[in-house]
Amino acid sequence: MVNPVAPEIGTVFVPVSDIAKARDWYCSLLGVPADGEILFGHLYVLPMKGAGLVLDSKIFSPDAVFRVPAFHLNTSDIEAAHVHLQRAASEVTEIRDGQWFNFRDPDGNLLMICEC
Repeated sequence: MVNPVAPEIGTVFVPVSDIAKARDWYCSLLGVPADGEILFGHLYVLPMKGAGLVLDSKIFSPDAVFRVPAFHLNTSDIEAAHVHLQRAASEVTEIRDGQWFNFRDPDGNLLMICEC
């Protein structure tokens, strides 16, 4: 029997308190247009390569924010990404092992950037 579960991630849901503000912040962070539709009043699908990233204000609560990174965003230039995030985010850590660092989005979700 063939395994019916594919070894791939479809979408990661990020809990956010204000869907419009989160859409604008994430789109600015990623350098993508914020011209997509907010679905059902609480979902925004970010235009991404690879696994999808969906902002969801319906699942937000202080207990739901990521206390550890649930995923990492890729970069080919960790130094430039670090400078960019120091202007855009809060609680930006130092670059570790020359390869990655963490930061928080406006809702306090802990996220990671990794040079791959």
